[in-house]
Amino acid sequence: MADCFKCRNKVELDVAVEALRGSRRQRKCTNDDLLRFAPICRVVAVMRPYLEAVQ
Repeated sequence: MADCFKCRNKVELDVAVEALRGSRRQRKCTNDDLLRFAPICRVVAVMRPYLEAVQ
């Protein structure tokens, strides 16, 4: 998921947000899981607003 946000210019932001919604809907990952990998891909600042909106 963090990779989708890292490559958001290639896959478009809409695709990354929809993937986030789908993974949260299917309960495949938690916010803690996503926030653990976000710093690794350096997308914390980009991903955090979308995580808060999807909750």
